[in-house]
Amino acid sequence: MTPSRAALVATAGESIARGSRSFAAASRLFDRTTRERAWLLYGWCRRADDLADGQDHGAGAHAVTDAEARLEAIRVRTEAALAGQWIGDAGFDGLRIFMAETGAPESLIHDVMAGFALDARGWRPESEADLYRYCYHVAGAVGCLMAVAMGISPEDEAVLDRACDLGIAFQLANIARDIAEDEAAGRCYLPPEWLAGGRAAAAAKLAARAEAHAASGRAGTPALPFRSAWAVLAAAGIYGDIARKVAERGDGAWDGRVRTTGLEKLRWIAISLGQAWNRKRVFPLVSRENLWTRPR
Repeated sequence: MTPSRAALVATAGESIARGSRSFAAASRLFDRTTRERAWLLYGWCRRADDLADGQDHGAGAHAVTDAEARLEAIRVRTEAALAGQWIGDAGFDGLRIFMAETGAPESLIHDVMAGFALDARGWRPESEADLYRYCYHVAGAVGCLMAVAMGISPEDEAVLDRACDLGIAFQLANIARDIAEDEAAGRCYLPPEWLAGGRAAAAAKLAARAEAHAASGRAGTPALPFRSAWAVLAAAGIYGDIARKVAERGDGAWDGRVRTTGLEKLRWIAISLGQAWNRKRVFPLVSRENLWTRPR
């Protein structure tokens, strides 16, 4: 039986609520259509990531022995969804609907898939440029897909650059927060020179880079509808807190998982409301000079 859109949206909503409280809170600020499309995109990303890592909504990641087989399963299901087929898997069926409704470029989905392939190979960055390429594939490209879901034309490269920057900012924060957890799973996303000064120094550098990319991302919000800008700015504030907390805690940052509290999320929702109303004045277009440039 063909799944209903409502059922797939509900499943995706449950997935984001379990997998990312930060994104779930911010997504509530979108208008209904954009929110549902954001959930569907998240549902595919979450499902594919869980398949790749043998985890459940981001929890319990561990080294797997059949990484290539898992990657092939993700590839086959994703390509079928892109071809308009029903898969019988809510994450991939949700992607089918997302693509049909938004007209997002399939090349961006393939870019995200390339990130899964890097993980399947046990890839580690050898340079800062490698780190940024990875962040683009697993998060920057998702930011571009989200921009299209918010009504931005796939041809508007300038705004997509800003959306990519914000996605990269979120991923840099994730990497900082998860340094110890990734080490336990046999993974490392930091180039050797970043680790030379120790975990705390690397985390501080990640937080600083995350803030620079987030600032660029915020400068793209005047191009968005009001509610989309509100949601994006709230997410930027919430994730910025995660990166800042990791940097502030130094070597104690990994004694427990860094999170933002419910009150902190509400604070950013309130702050970002005012930012969104005044976004053209508060966030004038700033130069992207010295920031990594996504592939065209």
